[in-house]
Parts: sequence; structure tokens; C-alpha cells
Amino acid sequence: MKKDLSVMIKPASSICNLRCRYCFYHSLADSRETYSFGIMSGETAKNVIRKSVDFAQGGSVCFAFQGGEPLFAGKEFFENFVCEANKYANGKCKLYFTMQTNATLIDDEWAQFFAKHGFLLGVSLDGDQDANRFRVDSEKNYTFPKVKAAIEILKSHNVQFNILTVATGYTADNIEKIYGYLTGQGFRFLQFIPCLRPFGSNEESQLYMTCEQYGDYLIRLFNLYVKDYVKGKYVSVRQLDNYVRLFLGQRPEQCGTMGYCTHQFVIEGNGNVYPCDFYCADEWLLGNINESTLEQLAESQKANDFIAQSLQVPQKCKQCAYYRVCRGGGCKRMREDRDYCQAYKKFFGACLPLFRVFIGEKK
Repeated sequence: MKKDLSVMIKPASSICNLRCRYCFYHSLADSRETYSFGIMSGETAKNVIRKSVDFAQGGSVCFAFQGGEPLFAGKEFFENFVCEANKYANGKCKLYFTMQTNATLIDDEWAQFFAKHGFLLGVSLDGDQDANRFRVDSEKNYTFPKVKAAIEILKSHNVQFNILTVATGYTADNIEKIYGYLTGQGFRFLQFIPCLRPFGSNEESQLYMTCEQYGDYLIRLFNLYVKDYVKGKYVSVRQLDNYVRLFLGQRPEQCGTMGYCTHQFVIEGNGNVYPCDFYCADEWLLGNINESTLEQLAESQKANDFIAQSLQVPQKCKQCAYYRVCRGGGCKRMREDRDYCQAYKKFFGACLPLFRVFIGEKK
């Protein structure tokens, strides 16, 4: 049976040239027995390709590269990967390539490669220079100028890209300014990703949204989103797009808004496979792609336990008037970080009537 598959690959493991103050993967990797698994070998890459295509059984396969900073794997790695993937797929399935990058290493040669092979990039940018205060390199230099220059290079080569913004407490307090900056730059595909505390942390700082901040932030962002939609200047904000889908009775495409986990595969530099990017921890290691098929990994007890945990819905959520659009607070990892129940109630209570402007999108 055909399966559409998305595989997240960390070809350079946790290697990165930045030291972003909120990097969840740095704290996660730091908690493992092995911080970095190094650059992925050609043999491991071949196993990723072949076992992914075989698993899809004629469905599409999306290879999504992340890190760390995936570009540290080098141009030769990616040239070989794409060549091998196209050769092995050979009409068996449709291939897609995506990448999340901090963009500081992008030059014309990289941009030409992305354009040639139809890569969709997610470029990390938190807004204007002031909003990017948490994105610094190892010497604490701000990276904003490099990212801006890289975006111009991508534009000059017609590379498709989205903007990925980490939503911090600072973001919440300044969302009008940040949204205005991003849309003013002509960016029309935005993802705001809530900043999460390391596992077990109760830290309160400007990095992390309180429940009150999060509720206010969602209301203000949604009003900006609706205003542009009504003006005929629609801007895709992924989280809000998915809430609209739920309101219209459609299936969300973002796993974080589904309310439960599904089978995912995140493959580290050495071939280790985990069930989710947020859980690339020793206790959730499913196995290794060099030793097992994706079918075996998906059917493992640990993989099924991971999904089963996310299916447990609190009684208060089952009885809530907003459950069909909130889905119990969405992402399992976010629910483990903080109870945002009151923030969602505040948001949906204030904004649910505005969702009616999207009724025409129902098909």
C-alpha cells in the first residue's frame, strides 16, 4: 500500500556554527551519552534512501534535512545524496527535498544547487535585527546581517523558502512589530515555533512565553493574520492555517496541531532513528537504519509506546468546548513543557467568531 513518507535527516548531527540561546537541540544533544554523531557517511545515506523508498511503496518521499546546521555535511554529501535518491527512486515514487538552515553558510553555489533540485528551505529568522538578539555565533556576534545577505542570494536564484521564527517571550511582547517586519520584507510563508524549555526545566525568562503571554500573543497574531486575509493579502502562518483547517473540519497537516503523535522517523548522523525531533534522546532510540528496516522500527514496542502516550486525553479536555480546535493543547512536547490550557481558552474564546471569515475556504 502506498505511503507518503517524510523522513527528517540530521546529516551533520548537532554540529552548528551558532550558539542560539534557545536551541532545544543543543540542550537535548547535551543530555545524551553522545552529543554529536558526526557527519553522515555515504553508506548510511544510501541506507536511508533505499529503506525510505522501499517503505513508501510507491508513495511520495520527502527528505527533510535539519541539524544542528545541515550544511556542515558539505556540498559533496548533498550532491551524492540527491543523485543516489533520484537513481534509486527511478520512477518508483515522487521525491521532495527540504532543509531547515540558519543560512549563514549559503553562497551562490549552494543557491544554485537548491534551485537545480527544487529544494524548499526553511530559513531561521526571528524578525528584524533587534528580534534576532538570541541568534548569535560562537563568539557572540549577531548573525542577522549574514542571514539577510543569504536571503538575497536565494531570491536571486529563485530558491523557494519559508521563514522560521522561534516565538519567545520577546516575540510575544513585540508580535506586531515582528509580523510587520517579516511581511514588509515580502515574506508570505511564516512559521512561528514556540520556544521550549529544556526537559525538566522550570526556568522563567525572556526566552519563554508565560501562559498569559501566549494567550495574548495568539490573539494579536490571529488578528493580524485575519486582517491581511480580508484585505486579499493572505500570509500563511502555519500554526494558524492548521487551526483554520480544524475549524473547517479538515485534517491538519502539522503534527503539532493534531493532538497526538504519528509514526515519524528522525535519523541522526550515525543512522540512529528516533520517533520525533523533540525526543532524539537515548531513552527513545528506536534502532539504527543500517541494521533495521523502517517497517521494523515503526512496529517496535518503543515506537508504539511513544504514540500511545500521546493518545491519552485529560478528562478536562474531553469536556472542553474548544477541544475540536485545540486538540488538548496540540504537541505532546509542548504540553510537557507547560500547561497552556488557559492560554488556548483565552485565544479561542476571543477569536473563534473571527474564524468564520474562512468559511469560503471549506471544500
